[in-house]
Amino acid sequence: MTVYEQPTEQYEVERPRRRRRGRAVLVVLIVLLVILGVAVVIADRVAHGYAEDRIGAEIDKQVAAQGLTARPAEVGVGGVPFLTQVLAGRYDAISVVLRDLEGPVPGASDVVRIPTLDIDATGVSAPIDTLRTGQGEIVAANVTGVGTIDYVSLADMIGQEGITLTERDGKLQATLPVEVLGQAFELNGTAAIAVQDNQVQVRFETLTADGLPDNPVVRNVISGYAEQLSLNVALPALPFGLQVTEIKAAAEGLQVTATAKDVPLNQA
Repeated sequence: MTVYEQPTEQYEVERPRRRRRGRAVLVVLIVLLVILGVAVVIADRVAHGYAEDRIGAEIDKQVAAQGLTARPAEVGVGGVPFLTQVLAGRYDAISVVLRDLEGPVPGASDVVRIPTLDIDATGVSAPIDTLRTGQGEIVAANVTGVGTIDYVSLADMIGQEGITLTERDGKLQATLPVEVLGQAFELNGTAAIAVQDNQVQVRFETLTADGLPDNPVVRNVISGYAEQLSLNVALPALPFGLQVTEIKAAAEGLQVTATAKDVPLNQA
C-alpha cells in the first residue's frame, strides 16, 4: 500500500505569501483613496476661489454702475461641501465687504462715506454658466447690509465749527463751543436719531451748558443752535437696492442697517 504525504512545507510557504499579497492590495487601495480625497479637496478649493473671484467682479460692476466708489469687493462663500454648490448653482450664504464706500447725496454736493459696509446674502442663485460667461443674473433671496457713517463725516455735514460728536449710553452726544452774550460756554446735548424714506434724521432738542444764564434771550440763542445742529442726511443709493431699516449710535459712528429681498448681485 502506497502512502502519500501532504506537501506541508509548500502549503506553509504559500499561505504567508497570500497574506502578504492581501496586505499589499489593501495598502494600494488606501493610497488611492487618500489621493482621491486630496484631489476632491483641491478641486473644492479651486472652485471656491473661482466662484468668489467671479462674484466679486460682478459686484464691482454693479457698484460702479450706481455711481458709487469702493475698493474691490471682498467676497466669502459659506457652506460645505462647496463643489456641490458650484455645480448646483445655488449657495447657502455669501458675505461681501465693501471698504471706503462713497456716494453723492441726492440733491446736494455732499458725499457720504461709509468706511465699511458688511453685506450678508442668503439663498444665492448663481448658475455656473453665469459665472463663466458673465451673462445672466446672480440673485440673492435676502440681503442685509450694516455700515457706519463716521462722526467726522456727520460733523462735516452739520457744518458747525468745533462740534464734536460721540456716542454715550447708546445715544448721539454733541459738544460745541459757543459764545453767548460775550461769554464762552460749552454746549452739550443728546440727539434723537431716526430713519425715514432712506434719510437719517438727527434732532437736537435740548442743549445745556454749565453756568449758562436762564433767560428768554439766552434760551432763544440756544434754541437757534439746536436747529442748526439738526439735519436730515439723505443717503446715497446703496448697492443691491438696500433700504435703511434701522439706525443707532455706536462707538465709531451712526450704524445703519439696510435690507432687501430678491436682489440681483450683478449687472446683467
